[in-house]
Amino acid sequence: MNPNAWGFLCYNGYMTVVMRLKKRFYFVAARYFRFFANFALRRWKPRVIAVTGSAGKTTMLHMVEFELGDRAHYSHDANSAFGIAFDLLGMDGVRGSKWRWVKLIFQAPVRSLYYKRTGEFYVVEIDGERPRETEFLATWLKPEVTLWVSLGLSHAVQFEQEVKEGKFATLDEAIAHEFATLPANTTKQVYIDADNDLMRQATKDIQAKVIIFSRNDLKRYNVYPTRTDFIFESASFHFAQPQPKDLAIQLLMLERLVEYLGVPLKTDFASMPVPPGRSSYFPGKNGLKIIDSSYNAHLISVESILEMVKNLHAGHKWLIIGDIVDQGSLEGEEHLKLADLIAAAQPEMVILVGRRTKEYTAPRLRELGIDTRTTLDPHKALKFIESNTSGDETLIFKGSQYLEWIIEQLLENPEDAAKLPRREKAAVRRRAKRGLVWKNLNYILFMAGRILPPLGHTRLVCSRKKVSR
Repeated sequence: MNPNAWGFLCYNGYMTVVMRLKKRFYFVAARYFRFFANFALRRWKPRVIAVTGSAGKTTMLHMVEFELGDRAHYSHDANSAFGIAFDLLGMDGVRGSKWRWVKLIFQAPVRSLYYKRTGEFYVVEIDGERPRETEFLATWLKPEVTLWVSLGLSHAVQFEQEVKEGKFATLDEAIAHEFATLPANTTKQVYIDADNDLMRQATKDIQAKVIIFSRNDLKRYNVYPTRTDFIFESASFHFAQPQPKDLAIQLLMLERLVEYLGVPLKTDFASMPVPPGRSSYFPGKNGLKIIDSSYNAHLISVESILEMVKNLHAGHKWLIIGDIVDQGSLEGEEHLKLADLIAAAQPEMVILVGRRTKEYTAPRLRELGIDTRTTLDPHKALKFIESNTSGDETLIFKGSQYLEWIIEQLLENPEDAAKLPRREKAAVRRRAKRGLVWKNLNYILFMAGRILPPLGHTRLVCSRKKVSR
């Protein structure tokens, strides 16, 4: 056997064993950290507000933070059984070396003896990435209020086994049941989308008061590359970025939440920091307008963005779409649905990056008469954009597949790259392995100016005109 092939088989076998062990011992390890984190939680005694759902959780978390400010602590970058335990103990979690687990195992009991968060509220994002994880957190945190913002086939591949075993008839039901364990353990109020039948069904017998919200309450929706207006009977909300129409549900939830908490409602979100990769606007080279929604891609979030694109007041709308991942046996079906959603948005040009969109989505789009390009290589996607745009285009990016790297190369201001998703070291290494390296000297020097303490407040940023390409 070829030595390279043998090495590949050995590596795959090793990774299979590792993944099985991780799955088997996930909650064993999580219970260890929860045990110690609970001491910190009991010492603190906050009023817990939980945010969950298939999409929109992080944006909701940021909007709640905008309203409550320093009255609360927020679980930024922590939404799993491990992450939330680490957050309550004030630990950074596992980043980089796996040997950090050893340090964390010994650090947790020590931190539990004295560490205490501050703030009246704990606003915590809960993902529900795998079966029983939401229940694991719900029975522990027992939130006073839960905001269940959306429901779709996120992380569907993780729930396929439950359907195969006959526990649920469909993946939709399995995922809905997972999220519903959080409302079931909520003590006061649960907010849900009235337009989703599964959400209503899943919460019909719970003890907490269920309050429903509908998109029909939205009176007017105006969206542009650099602003969005949501007009309701009770209030008008304004953003300095393009936001999807589905955000109306979250705004209604937010309005009710601050009323319940007795906090004055803020409606002008122009100064609110937008989470990376969630409809951020950036000026591009040569007049291009860039809308970055490249953080993730599953059908519910893609559908939301494409509805925004359809309503967007802009000419020459180009879509750059990555694969929908973690769909398991539904991958073909979901990517065919994607084609119909793209067609409904009426883009001028579609660029698909990834194997799944090339195989399933592209043929359907061409049948529908949509100008479509496909590639597996982000370099080729970038080259096509640079060669075929005039500067009047609005580029909307949705999905992973290294789309953030394409955006980096198109930014007018190199400093804006720091506002894109996947800035962590592991993501940088993954891009480097694919040959996706940031080559702009301005950005390298800018980041050096941020990282090097001895330089104080000195910014090592060169004029673009002085940097040779």
